[in-house]
Amino acid sequence: MSTYAISGSASGMGAATRKKLENDGHRVIGIDLRDAEVIADLSTTEGRSSAVSETIRLCGGALDGLVTAAGVGPPVPGELIARVNYFGSVALLEGLRPALAQADKASAVQIGSNSSTTSPNLPAELVEAYLNGNEEESVRLVNLTPRPFDSAIAYGAAKLAVSRWCRRAAVGDAWIGQGTTLNVIAPGPVQTPLLQMGKDDDDFGPLLEGFPVPAGEPATAEMLADWIVFLLSPSARFACGSVIFVDGGTDALLRADAWPETFYMEF
Repeated sequence: MSTYAISGSASGMGAATRKKLENDGHRVIGIDLRDAEVIADLSTTEGRSSAVSETIRLCGGALDGLVTAAGVGPPVPGELIARVNYFGSVALLEGLRPALAQADKASAVQIGSNSSTTSPNLPAELVEAYLNGNEEESVRLVNLTPRPFDSAIAYGAAKLAVSRWCRRAAVGDAWIGQGTTLNVIAPGPVQTPLLQMGKDDDDFGPLLEGFPVPAGEPATAEMLADWIVFLLSPSARFACGSVIFVDGGTDALLRADAWPETFYMEF
């Protein structure tokens, strides 16, 4: 039996992943605002610190895997999205990394999004503010965008920044150097309460309904949970710093030639 921590474990992809892991006989430490072993608000520094310390206490200092699935999205105000989706995720990844290093060949999976590549005109300065760890500057930049579009900007930029953070960190001594893999899964629309909230919104509902998904209907949370469980498994050990799009083809439709991109170097 392995021990896993999942943020956002009370609903959506986090809950579906929890169910699959527990059905396989593993122990799961859930982190959420409700219905979890660790009750914590990841929008605050105090909540993040509490989430890390309580998770470490419950796992005895060693984790076999971590899934950072907690997140909010449009139409939630952009400031909250910035604080939870980027800074909350990174705080858990950094804070729980030592516990992952204590296990034998641990794995971590960050939930990204295809909004990181399909949202137009994401401000580069906001992405850099995220990556520089400047929370208040990030919030200030988000708040420069009028409501309700601040939430879309904050969401896409946060998912882009956290994906870049993971790719940079994954190949370093603190992660793969300690035997821990770190990868990102980037879904498109997934039928979760978060997506439904966006669909029900007067501003974002029409945009979501018109979003092109070549494969058709949104994925279910259980479909994505299968991918997450695979990335946590020994079969995925050679995946390191990967961003895997499971989005029904939207990224390929909108950016067919943007990736793979040729790597050039001077000789």
